[in-house]
Amino acid sequence: MTKFALGQSVTRIEDAALVRGAGRYADDVEIAGAAHASIVRSPHAHAKIIGIDTGAAAKAPGVLAILTGADVASDRLGYIPCLVPVTNLDGTARGDTPRPILARGRVRHVGDPVAVVVAETLAQARDAAELIAIDYETLPAVVDTHAATRPGAPLAWDEIAGNVCFDVGAGQSKAAVEAALARAAHVTRLELVNNRLVANPLEPRAALAEYDPATGRSTLYTPSQGPHVIHDQVADAILKIGKDKLRVISGNVGGAFGMKIFLHPEQPIVVWASRRLKRAVRWTGDRSESFVSDVQGRDNYSVAELALDGDGRFLALRVTTWANMGAYLSNYAPFIPQLAVPMLSGVYRIPAIYANIKGVVTNTVPVDAYRGAGRPEAIYLVERIVDAAARELGIAPDELRRRNFIRRADMPYQTPVESRYDSGDFAGVMSRAIEKADWKGFAARREQARGNGKLRGIGLAMYIERCGGGPGDTVVVKVDPAGSVTLFSGMQDNGQGHTTTFVQLLSEKLGLDASRIRVVQGDTDIVPAGMTGGSRFLAIGGIASMSAADEVIGKGKEAAASLLEAAPSDIEYGDGEYRIAGTDRKVSLFDVAKKTGGLQAQHTRTPEAYTYPNGCHVCEVEIDRDTGETRIVRYSVVDDFGRAINPLLLEGQVHGGTVQGIGQALLELGIYDPESGQLLTGSFMDYAMPRADNVPSFDCGFHHSPCVTNPLGVKGAGEAGAVGAPPAVINAVVDALNSVAGVKHIDMPATHEKVWRALASA
Repeated sequence: MTKFALGQSVTRIEDAALVRGAGRYADDVEIAGAAHASIVRSPHAHAKIIGIDTGAAAKAPGVLAILTGADVASDRLGYIPCLVPVTNLDGTARGDTPRPILARGRVRHVGDPVAVVVAETLAQARDAAELIAIDYETLPAVVDTHAATRPGAPLAWDEIAGNVCFDVGAGQSKAAVEAALARAAHVTRLELVNNRLVANPLEPRAALAEYDPATGRSTLYTPSQGPHVIHDQVADAILKIGKDKLRVISGNVGGAFGMKIFLHPEQPIVVWASRRLKRAVRWTGDRSESFVSDVQGRDNYSVAELALDGDGRFLALRVTTWANMGAYLSNYAPFIPQLAVPMLSGVYRIPAIYANIKGVVTNTVPVDAYRGAGRPEAIYLVERIVDAAARELGIAPDELRRRNFIRRADMPYQTPVESRYDSGDFAGVMSRAIEKADWKGFAARREQARGNGKLRGIGLAMYIERCGGGPGDTVVVKVDPAGSVTLFSGMQDNGQGHTTTFVQLLSEKLGLDASRIRVVQGDTDIVPAGMTGGSRFLAIGGIASMSAADEVIGKGKEAAASLLEAAPSDIEYGDGEYRIAGTDRKVSLFDVAKKTGGLQAQHTRTPEAYTYPNGCHVCEVEIDRDTGETRIVRYSVVDDFGRAINPLLLEGQVHGGTVQGIGQALLELGIYDPESGQLLTGSFMDYAMPRADNVPSFDCGFHHSPCVTNPLGVKGAGEAGAVGAPPAVINAVVDALNSVAGVKHIDMPATHEKVWRALASA
């Protein structure tokens, strides 16, 4: 990459170092003399802590400290906060679930941290941890989302009646929706589960805390999606040491998918232990710990009803969702199921929509945002019920969608659930996708498969998601007289290619070779506040970087005019140089920076409107009738991401998200034993991750309609694949099964066994 790379498919600048093993992840940071922490976790889903005997462990070799909930109380540490207030339908506030960093009196899920052992080596810490004797009085546990709300179910929290911690309504008036359902010519009703997922990034969570006795200041190295989110909670809410006494650094981050936004207990634990011992302390989770301690995703049970008139036009949609929050309300947990509501119109004209969302506490690992965060849950529900309605009415699934699309001419379009779509050509996107998929040739392929003893099905799903929102983000651009430009951003790259994209943007704006541009992220001492999540990087951080570059150029004009002995109004900028218009007299950006002692600009971009990426996924599957084995044999995607800054990175995001969506649809499921509350899928022996042979080659294409609510025209792409894939895959599976067994619905994941049972029972 040299200059003016905007819109080009540029390979990622970050990758060269990472594939050589030259990255610097949290576990790569070496601090001489760092001690090691081992967390003692609850083996029970719900129990009272009667007593903790640390005597034998304290005498074990190498042990430096043992900390428990009693120490948390004596040091008056705060709780991990839920950052989202909620007002219930009856006007009351949501229930609260105070979460200490080490359990105090009661444990509420398997894996709940109870004690921490700090020792000279990790082996010593683990050996000593096994010597701690904890006396538990087990209590009844509840793990199932819907069953938790039934009369007589065990309570995860005595203070939360019926295990419902919040109960909210949104959309058009409930009465209007009920009236539309009453007068409808046809109503399709569907009960469906959005299955629980474990994030499983390549890099596990880690935390390393260093203490400086001279200043009383701590430094925490931890992977995150924005270190300021972690920093403020640890410094103020938990340890109460003041923000100036803590620095948080995130180096390279090996995947996150939402899970590394949130504060987990281990981060404040190691800072606290380090400050007590006045030496560095580190912890890195292993996979067994990750399964029972990393914030998990999804886990909704929903009932949906779609009303249609005699011509197959949508009249209304009513949705009731029970959303599992787990044992504690994670930082943004109540917000996630509510994020589904603005997407319940999908890409369709649905005049009336009402949703009731109930947050449910259970004795399971806490649940929060996972790639897509509410939008996959909404689109899965909408696209499954539209497909079910088409089958009940005998209308082709593409035709029913076509009858109900919001038209391009309708833009901007105000939905009844808050969202206002600024642009989009939904019919055009679907037409291009089904052309790619050879939709018309499917009947012949189905017959051929039948001749080979296989079932073949095809499914399509339209998606739309709301991105580019949230708080503003700030960037700082500095021009060094020595010949480089540095951009400081509070957003945190965890695999998306932020550095490459920032460099492309500044390369075009400043007219500089990419080699002169550097990007700095992940250090609360030197980067402004910010956070990566919600596919908001370009629509917020990208625009902020362009605006800051404009400000830098503007600040340099007067100095350039002085150097060139001309009026500022005669100065123009391009190709990294200021010049007198109409002449060959010029001065470089870096020469101007020398005269001024360096140029610098800071810009905060506050979102003015949401963006709405959308698209169509078409999946074709083949099923073995004897074994239930489901194989994806063809997959086509067409996306509208607005303006494409780097099409290669866009396609990479689509591939990754689609694989995660396929994993949810066919393979992944966090299962808890209903009696004991034990996580039965607590390792990769039981939790099935997608592998190379589970996915085909993807046929990807774009049909962009530039966004009109931001100056770059971008919409966001990071979560799109995970939004569109699950309903497309399940629609294809149901299409195959319905053709011989009359199956109308199958819940995710459609495992081989589940598909086989559906065929056998039919």
